[in-house]
Amino acid sequence: MIFTIAGKELRALFASPLAWVVLTVMQIITGYAFLRRLDDFLQMQPQLSQTASPPGATELVASPVFGTAAALLLFAIPILAMRLIAEERRNQTMVLLVSAPVSMSEIVLGKFLGLMAFLLAIVALTALMPLSLAGATRLDYGLLASLAAGLALLAASFAAVSLFISCLTVHPVAAAVGAFAALLGMMLTGEAAGDGLRARGWSVVASLAQVLSPGRNFEPFGKGLFDSYAVASSALLIAVFLALAIRQLDAQRLRG
Repeated sequence: MIFTIAGKELRALFASPLAWVVLTVMQIITGYAFLRRLDDFLQMQPQLSQTASPPGATELVASPVFGTAAALLLFAIPILAMRLIAEERRNQTMVLLVSAPVSMSEIVLGKFLGLMAFLLAIVALTALMPLSLAGATRLDYGLLASLAAGLALLAASFAAVSLFISCLTVHPVAAAVGAFAALLGMMLTGEAAGDGLRARGWSVVASLAQVLSPGRNFEPFGKGLFDSYAVASSALLIAVFLALAIRQLDAQRLRG
């Protein structure tokens, strides 16, 4: 049943003009960033050829493009996720879904996986840009895989938070604004709190604060490093907000 709900949400996203607008805008901006970085890389070739171990196209072109995509997801995912629960409640179709023989866990996980399938398509399209250079230059496929994995984890973290915020209101626009505010607050306060606690010598507490900082969890992947703690922090963040979404829907069902 989870995959049935996920398939329904994925079809609804591809049938939504708003989702296509978001996808188009993201591709235009990331494509422009890719072409600009590629042009800069080509102009730097005379200087790079004089160094012993110059950085390649992956470091100078692909990494900034993935960074641009990560920043765009901060805006795009709240817009894509705002309709998951809030619109169902506004249109009063949530009653039919809740009355079906499915649990709240299946509903939340199905909607989350449907959104993630769409977001993974965005990650794949982002990765195809630097991969298009494979025939003309040497690429660091390990770094590319790390960037793609980090972007997918970041998207999953954003999606889980946005899904929970969508459970709190019946107004999709309010859900989008609330999710964006929550994500931005987590990005800013999580990093600031971690740096402040680390400066006081509270390294353990600072490490726990990293759970609430999706951007900090993405940083090691941008350097081609597989940080197991960053993966665990992202997984914990996703699990907590999905559990909160399930709890919220259960409470709403009990209230009628």
